[in-house]
Amino acid sequence: MGKIIGPGSLIVDLTCYAPRLPAAGETVVGTQFRLGPGGKGSNQMTAASRAGAEVRLIGSWGKETLSAVLKEHYAREGMSTGFIRTSEKAATGVALIEVDEKNAQNRIIIAPGANAEVGYDEVMAAEEEFAASDVALCQFETSLPAVEATIALAKKYHIPVILNPAPYVKTPDAVFAGVDYLTPNETETESLTGVAVNTLEDARRAAEILLGKGIKKVILTLGDRGSCYFDGKKEIVLPALPVKAEDTTGAGDAFTGGLAAAISDGFDDETALRFAACTASLSVTRKGSSASMPYRTEIAALMRSAYGVEIV
Repeated sequence: MGKIIGPGSLIVDLTCYAPRLPAAGETVVGTQFRLGPGGKGSNQMTAASRAGAEVRLIGSWGKETLSAVLKEHYAREGMSTGFIRTSEKAATGVALIEVDEKNAQNRIIIAPGANAEVGYDEVMAAEEEFAASDVALCQFETSLPAVEATIALAKKYHIPVILNPAPYVKTPDAVFAGVDYLTPNETETESLTGVAVNTLEDARRAAEILLGKGIKKVILTLGDRGSCYFDGKKEIVLPALPVKAEDTTGAGDAFTGGLAAAISDGFDDETALRFAACTASLSVTRKGSSASMPYRTEIAALMRSAYGVEIV
């Protein structure tokens, strides 16, 4: 079992499901409300943990009652909270999520709260854990200094860095030069490269730009169009698996968390890509973000049936 470490966001999701999403100024009557654990960092670490990895998230939550949603989730999952600090001033991060029940698409607004307090010093305090880890994982729902510190420690201890560039923020190319695996979706890819990914040729052009920034491997996640892998020499196009989506919230997090778990286990890139795709495909068949992440036995069963690949 591999070990994964990195800074990440801890957010409580407030999710409403409705027959359709409202237009500006309109009120739509929803069908269901759910409150549960979320945040890109926490979602990805939950996915990796359920997929079999040992995880250490470096994060921050508030002191108010809402943080109990996250604390109960970590206790239930048996995930370490050793590097999660409690903010004295800021509230726990919150996400307002709208889900269209017809097509499972969503709209999200986040209020980061205590997540903004995770910076360079908080990551550096976990240096001993980096030395004993197999993969470093980060996103942009914490601060850029936290990402930079993660990359610096990962390079010091020769472990690969997976960066999910979400939500998009303008980032110096020097940061990308330290990234081993980048996992942007279509929107993030266009923001990073100026290329709208409508065709495979578009994906190749966007990947070439990203590889030119010094990133070693680029994996574009394209929703129901699947994913594409590029490393400058090898190209893998993986169609989406045929599943009935209930809620796409957290699908990208499931993919990245599954990828991190697979890489930490020592899987080759093609097997890791398939493992990540199975993780994401299973996650969209159930509601919620962290709660929707599948377990390793489920992923292994889908790997077997979809790709004929046996994993333990």
